[in-house]
Amino acid sequence: MDNTVTLAHGAGGKQTSQLIDSVFKAHFANPDFTADDAAVLQVDSGRLAFTTDGFIVSPYEFPGGNIGKLSICGTVNDLSCMGAKPLYLACSFVIEEGFPLDKLEEIAAAMEKTAKEAGVRIVAGDTKVAGKGQVDHIFITTTGIGRLMDCAHTSGKYAKPGDAVIVTGDIGRHGCAILLARNEFGIDADVTSDCAPLWGTVKKMFDTTDQIHVVRDATRGGVGTVLYEIADQSHVGIQLDAQKIPVAGEVSGVCGMLGLEPLYLACEGRLVVFVPKEQAQAVVDTLHQCPYSKNAAVIGEVTADMPGKVVMKTEIGLQTLLPQPGGELLPRIC
Repeated sequence: MDNTVTLAHGAGGKQTSQLIDSVFKAHFANPDFTADDAAVLQVDSGRLAFTTDGFIVSPYEFPGGNIGKLSICGTVNDLSCMGAKPLYLACSFVIEEGFPLDKLEEIAAAMEKTAKEAGVRIVAGDTKVAGKGQVDHIFITTTGIGRLMDCAHTSGKYAKPGDAVIVTGDIGRHGCAILLARNEFGIDADVTSDCAPLWGTVKKMFDTTDQIHVVRDATRGGVGTVLYEIADQSHVGIQLDAQKIPVAGEVSGVCGMLGLEPLYLACEGRLVVFVPKEQAQAVVDTLHQCPYSKNAAVIGEVTADMPGKVVMKTEIGLQTLLPQPGGELLPRIC
């Protein structure tokens, strides 16, 4: 087989079968993986969560991961935020003609490893090859099904005055890592993406308390955008304490040089969680025991004042309205 992807690999003939067998089947094989038109799955009774997401990150490799790892984490985390154990994934690839097969193998291997960690099976998919220049290297779409825990009832509509606002780790890493990986600013900083599968983290939180009102992953637009979305959905105000928001020194340094706000940089391994104040410390203590949330912190609270707005208490004790997100800060981060 050639060492790059050709249009013949997407034509549905012999080369397509070879590509699927040598790369995708080799990494994704499991008892539910199918060569038929659809996988037939066994699902217990109860509530299901169902989601889909597209990934067109540029560059497709970055410190801390690649588009393959990202595609599994993104969909696993969307299911997890609903309190759903991820069960099955389907994945669709659109690959540019000439894409190196060894890089495709690395992407598939990252997907295999991340799916195994998350406890989810890749059971079906599709592969298309686009002509040179029609696609920027590789695009992946993943669709996931998960089974909700009986105790899980989360939504952006359920935030209540008196809730504590928790972030599960330092913010802005993924967006900063992607920005630096593009080598557009000549900044030398050691920033690694926070990209990680978070079902285990969510399960531990629900084992601690079932009084969890909101869980959201802060991807495009970062924590600030998520908070505005929740404030709007629940018709509440949110008050943040700037001094309590965890930001890694290297991320803070890059943001300072470029005039960026870490609250609006993407995360791919961080959650925003709303729980009653009396449950907050127990949840944070649990998060500190999980591998991807060791510097989780309470960063604010929900109020009945100024519904739909997010207010920041600054380092010098003043209060300021956090500007609403708008425009395009960092395209192609997920």
